[in-house]
Amino acid sequence: MPDLLLELLSEEIPARMQSGAAKDLERLIVGALSDRGLLFESVKSFAGTRRLSLTVGGLPAKQPDTSEEKKGPRVGAPEKAIEGFLRSAGVTLEQCTTQKDGKGEFYVAVIHRAGRPTEEVLAEILPETIGRLPWPKSMRWIAEPVRWVRPLRGIVCTLDGEVVPFTFAGVESSNRTYGHRFLSHGPIAVRRFDDYENKLAAARVVLDPEQRRETILHESRQKAFAVGTELIEDGSLLEEVVGLVEWPVPLLGRIDMEFMDLPAPILQTSMRVHQKFFALRDPVSKALANRFIVVANLETKDGGQAVVSGNERVLRARLTDAKFFWAQDCDKTLVKRVPDLGKVVFHAKAGSMLDRAYRIASLAALLATMLDTDAERAWRAGLLAKADLVTGTVGEFPELQGTIGRLLALDDGEGEVVANAIGEQYQPVGPDDRVPTEPASIAVALADKMDSLITLWRAGEKPSGSRDPFALRRAALGALRIVLQNRLRVPLLVPMRAIVMLSATASLAAVRDFGTSMVPGELLSTARTIQLSSEECESLAEILSFLADRLKFALRDEGVRHDLIDAVFALSRDDDFVRFVARVKALEIMLKTPDGENLLTAYRRAANILRIEEKRDGRSYEGAADPTRLELAEEKELFQEMAAAETRMSHELGRERYAEAMGAMAALRGPVDRFFDRVTVNAPEAALRENRLFLLSGLRRVLHTVADFSRIEG
Repeated sequence: MPDLLLELLSEEIPARMQSGAAKDLERLIVGALSDRGLLFESVKSFAGTRRLSLTVGGLPAKQPDTSEEKKGPRVGAPEKAIEGFLRSAGVTLEQCTTQKDGKGEFYVAVIHRAGRPTEEVLAEILPETIGRLPWPKSMRWIAEPVRWVRPLRGIVCTLDGEVVPFTFAGVESSNRTYGHRFLSHGPIAVRRFDDYENKLAAARVVLDPEQRRETILHESRQKAFAVGTELIEDGSLLEEVVGLVEWPVPLLGRIDMEFMDLPAPILQTSMRVHQKFFALRDPVSKALANRFIVVANLETKDGGQAVVSGNERVLRARLTDAKFFWAQDCDKTLVKRVPDLGKVVFHAKAGSMLDRAYRIASLAALLATMLDTDAERAWRAGLLAKADLVTGTVGEFPELQGTIGRLLALDDGEGEVVANAIGEQYQPVGPDDRVPTEPASIAVALADKMDSLITLWRAGEKPSGSRDPFALRRAALGALRIVLQNRLRVPLLVPMRAIVMLSATASLAAVRDFGTSMVPGELLSTARTIQLSSEECESLAEILSFLADRLKFALRDEGVRHDLIDAVFALSRDDDFVRFVARVKALEIMLKTPDGENLLTAYRRAANILRIEEKRDGRSYEGAADPTRLELAEEKELFQEMAAAETRMSHELGRERYAEAMGAMAALRGPVDRFFDRVTVNAPEAALRENRLFLLSGLRRVLHTVADFSRIEG
């Protein structure tokens, strides 16, 4: 069966876009083939710095023939209606058959379509599919209205060894490609994938990114071992380097000893971020070694000596700057740098970084008090947390925010607790990042994220759609991870109200004094009694809902259902997220039982009856049933069991015994089933009917003690 080979050769594609582009190309082409009935046996895509490639194995030579029946007008219908049907179906009346239904006889056109050759279908769908690749950023380089990531230089497209002719962005498909930009010369003619892969390898191009990755790792480890060191493996850097080279050649370089007294993070960042070098270390002491690995994209006659020498020279210049800035930064303590934060704008509507530093310090002290830990050191760490933003080293290496602050705090004698809290203030940055666990670090990191979220939200920077310029979604997720993984029993509305008050305070001294002039008990009681305007309260309620919405993503890996989060939050509006999650998980466990499933079904039945009858009667049946009007044993039993269950549920919820509360609710399953089996809600007597509808609304109210069951999907 024929195989498809497709290659898109372009100018250098950014490394961060390559993997996603290969997956998108595969997804789009597989979808287009499937839509046209072209089934296949295998598909695989590849990405590199200059090319996207795809091979599809086992395609049929042509589409399958198809037949379709199209229903037409009835026999005896007006002539114009019949003519329009025949014209749309592309058949004559003689080619139609007739069929009967319960209303009479009608025409049916049977449309036969012969399958087209696969080559024709590919020539039609490939230009469209290539044009639909969703690049994060794209450009135009010709007069045609075509956008792509970089100028396209060639297209290889063959089916069973023969060229599939089409044009995209002014480039005609062919069977000619090119190898390495410097290590090969002239076009290469290819027919099938095996031929293509082998000829590229001979032309110094490793097509498969997995093979490039393995080559880099293996040879780098070997070179490190040869000089008595080991590779510091860096997954994200490795992925980037794999996308920068077609013919990877790891080379060993040396760092001048004069720079080895620089802190390791500065050395590693200089190599990693600016030069894409891999750092090496001593396998015993784990200290950074004065060696590095640079991955070249070509082989040279001198064995890479000129390449290594050039990279050493560039690194030397980088490290000279770093050493100068670090020496200057060590001459001034962090605390003396704090006033300089007043010159740095945080946000036009949220003050300077100095305002933010005092807010974070005060909030960290409040959170430390709520966590029953050292508020004084939390305040100190919060105050100094942003001071490294005005250092020369962070100006040169922005990636080291927090890390430089930690190193300078240790140099200043601030102590490990304060220094570590400064160093961990931004954690967790992403879903795989570590969460702070030390009390002071927790307080500062949580204060940093909550201050960003609330002050920027109230400054009009709330996320909408794909727009989130200040990464407030990430800040919310980070705050939730800190709370949940450390099981912090912190009602978040208390610090949230404090942030609103502090951000509205014009006096910097007042903000500073909030966290320093009160003993811990006074600090907490003051925060709890802060008075806010109705507009400010509405804003905080909106932010709390946003946090609950982000919770769906935080718990996604645990499989917690998003509808249950909505159902619990809709009624509880709980700002203690540890308690909130425990309640959601207990509800989830209960709903997986037969009692829970039947109770949910009964709730829906009751809610549907109430909705229909309230609409019909033009009134609400919210209220309590009259026990003296209950006639049948089943409705009396339900009334009594509901009252008992409501009492037990409220009691257990108050004690945070959620499993027991759910058990009390699940016990209603039997009385509810018996009620619906034997009681007619819409009784002929108006008073009896009304009382039974009140009984159903009571059932809804009791179940809503735990969650809004109307939000549960099933």
